[in-house]
Amino acid sequence: MVARLHVPPLSAGERTLTLPPEEADYLRRVLRARPGLAVRIFDGAGNEREGRVTSIGRHGVSVEVGDPVAPAPECRVRITLAQSLLKGDKLDDVVRDAVMLGVAAVQPLVTARADVPAAAFDEGGRIERWHRIAVASARQCGRAVVPEIYQPLSLDACLDTRRCEARALLVEPSAVTQGRGPRGLPARPASALLLVGPEGGWSMEEIRAAAEAGCTAVTLGARTLRADAAPLVALSVLLAYWGEMPGFGIRDPGLGTRG
Repeated sequence: MVARLHVPPLSAGERTLTLPPEEADYLRRVLRARPGLAVRIFDGAGNEREGRVTSIGRHGVSVEVGDPVAPAPECRVRITLAQSLLKGDKLDDVVRDAVMLGVAAVQPLVTARADVPAAAFDEGGRIERWHRIAVASARQCGRAVVPEIYQPLSLDACLDTRRCEARALLVEPSAVTQGRGPRGLPARPASALLLVGPEGGWSMEEIRAAAEAGCTAVTLGARTLRADAAPLVALSVLLAYWGEMPGFGIRDPGLGTRG
């Protein structure tokens, strides 16, 4: 498998470049590469090129840039995952796997029952850490797009700011009168917002606010999932429902087979 390196920006006429320090360190320490190694260069904005390492030194790594190549295709539905802040490093794994599944952006949320204040993430440089995790996940899964990691917002601010064609609020079955799957959502929207709460779930005030903002309440069955697992399961269901996972279509009585 050809090693992939993140080098933004990547201009069309560029033929030689020096790797950023993090990518140079990855090449030296993780890959233990030598001159002549074939690589792929992607810029995080959808562009990818062939490349070959020409020199590796203590103070820099140079790469000869070749022809454009086709990266992994992006999802046709641009999904923004709005995930409540979680305890410890749980959100690190959510970001990693959400990027792997194809989200367009991740919006951390400050919610009523989240036990972690937004200031704790700002002071610890967590946004930058999540961006590095997103880069590493894109590098591994073949994407040439690195999703945006936004600054944390309140639920109200997120609903006002993140305008999408479809909006889904992931809830526990007991939180709504009639829990339902994704069938209340558009068949294949251009953009979607998936809102997932913290370990303690949404407050009733938040559920009402989301409903008033046009969110469809979606449940994933009777079993209780871990807070860091729920968004990944929900993303997988929505991607299959919207035909983003060929071979795993979901038959819905109201919409037919998707996928």
